[in-house]
Amino acid sequence: MTKYNISRMRNNKLVYGLFISAASVLGIIIIALLIFVSQQGLQTFRDVNPLEFFFSSNWSPSEGSFGALSFIIGSLAVTLFSILVGGPLGVLGAIFLAKLAPRWMRTIMQPAINLYMAIPSVVYGFIGITVIVPAVRHIFGVSGGFGIFTASFILAIMILPTVISISADALSAVPPALEEGSIALGATYWQTIWHIALPTALPGIITGVVLGMARAIGETMAVQMVIGNTPQMAKSLFSPTSTLPSEIVVEMGNTPFGSAWGNSLFLMALVLLIISMLMIAIVRKISTYKAVKI
Repeated sequence: MTKYNISRMRNNKLVYGLFISAASVLGIIIIALLIFVSQQGLQTFRDVNPLEFFFSSNWSPSEGSFGALSFIIGSLAVTLFSILVGGPLGVLGAIFLAKLAPRWMRTIMQPAINLYMAIPSVVYGFIGITVIVPAVRHIFGVSGGFGIFTASFILAIMILPTVISISADALSAVPPALEEGSIALGATYWQTIWHIALPTALPGIITGVVLGMARAIGETMAVQMVIGNTPQMAKSLFSPTSTLPSEIVVEMGNTPFGSAWGNSLFLMALVLLIISMLMIAIVRKISTYKAVKI
């Protein structure tokens, strides 16, 4: 064995060890985070009935009431409405980018979408509170302009890059032979996209939509600036309410550590973490399906 081969094997072992170490450290950090948040959050049930926490909307820590239902419903509602708007728009944008846009436009748009992802969420929130909120107030004739509608609109814009980027990659990965065969059999290009490209790329598209939902449900600053931050159940799309992340941000600085109030915020964080992990599990399941079927 030459010195070059011995050196290469040594370097490979070193790099392998570095990767294993990095993965181990990351795993330890994640497990420690889960244990810490779980321990603190579950201590809530020493002072609060689980039924009250999950099924009551009465949130008044000064009076000993810790019902988080309005925050859970607010998070789910904002995520649902944002994906109903941003999901279809993102898929349409991905179809244009992957199948219809000329090469020169695709060369410009792909880096632009990546830059779009890098915009800080506080910028979206600032634009929302200065432009979108007054527009909603004027167009719909509502007082305030804060609420689920405004937060969902902002989030729909924020998740577009994620949905477009992943869906476009999935559509670009469709084997050209499938599309060429469809066109050769007499189908139009639109029929080929609808009946061949989209079904084939569906697992990747669903992955993009689910990751967009994961970002939407965990978004904090932008939502906190436009949703109204009122601990009450939303009566309409235009009434102020709050979500799990925004309520945690609003109250985390005022709660003593270890109190029922503070532990309730940790439990809200645990609920949010569990929802995000479930979404990641769905993505992994979809990815497995894609690897087998495509």
